[in-house]
Amino acid sequence: FCETNRINMSLTEKLKGVGVALVTPFLPDKSIDYDTLGRLIDFQIASGVDYIVALGTTSESPTLSEDERREVRRYIVERVGGRVPLVLGLGGYNTRALVDQLKTDDLSDFCAILSVTPYYNKPSQEGLYRHFTAVADASPVPVILYNVPGRTGTNMAPATALRLASHPNIIAVKEASGNLGQAQQIIAGAEGEDFVVLSGDDALTLGMVSAGGNGVISVIANALPAEFSEMVHAALSGDMELARRHNKRLSAFYPLLSVDGNPAGIKCLLSILGYGANELRLPLVPCTEATASRLASEAASLKK
Repeated sequence: FCETNRINMSLTEKLKGVGVALVTPFLPDKSIDYDTLGRLIDFQIASGVDYIVALGTTSESPTLSEDERREVRRYIVERVGGRVPLVLGLGGYNTRALVDQLKTDDLSDFCAILSVTPYYNKPSQEGLYRHFTAVADASPVPVILYNVPGRTGTNMAPATALRLASHPNIIAVKEASGNLGQAQQIIAGAEGEDFVVLSGDDALTLGMVSAGGNGVISVIANALPAEFSEMVHAALSGDMELARRHNKRLSAFYPLLSVDGNPAGIKCLLSILGYGANELRLPLVPCTEATASRLASEAASLKK
């Protein structure tokens, strides 16, 4: 896709706007619901998202077997069929194993990989730099850095992100620290460079774009792709008044989607909207009845 379509658009331009971190729908027996996954992919594309991220953390990838990850990946590639760019979530805490995988894996269907900071072993900033340098050196496709300290236990400092931005195969960062000031430091430091700064927090997306960010890899776009894309695209085009109006309509959803963890909130909202059963795999569990009730109420209000 990246070589044959949209030939007048650079890869960094493809990554601007709205990418959706796709969930993995499950049936009540916890097997993968491919029918809903297919409908969800078609829904995203028809509603105007700019690209799809497969097998990120929102997909519950840690609970998928190797065979399931392979089959989900194959299915997503086939169902998308080149209609939008694809990014693959591919990270880990064992640098050598990840490098070996990158050297042997066929990534020709993907424009880039989204690689999370190593989790659990909590590397230093120098360790992060060396890890991502090794990943970028080995990867046959460009790398998007993914900083999400709330999940990994380690925050990638702006100085480290900007140091890595000089690597020719590192083209973007998904900044999900929850710290708008940190994101602004990266945006300011990358000014004038062909380096994309993406929000990893739906609630902070408008603020990041206002500060010069380039878009978002989103959770809420699974369920409300048209509404969220309209907000982001308005902001990127400079129509901040329209963007603020859209953002205000969505603002009640942001805390509700995270209060019981991700993807519990988004899977509940998807089930309310008719996209699959509200099923997760342990150790994750569905959101509380109170949260579900509030999500249903907000979804009904949005349609009015």
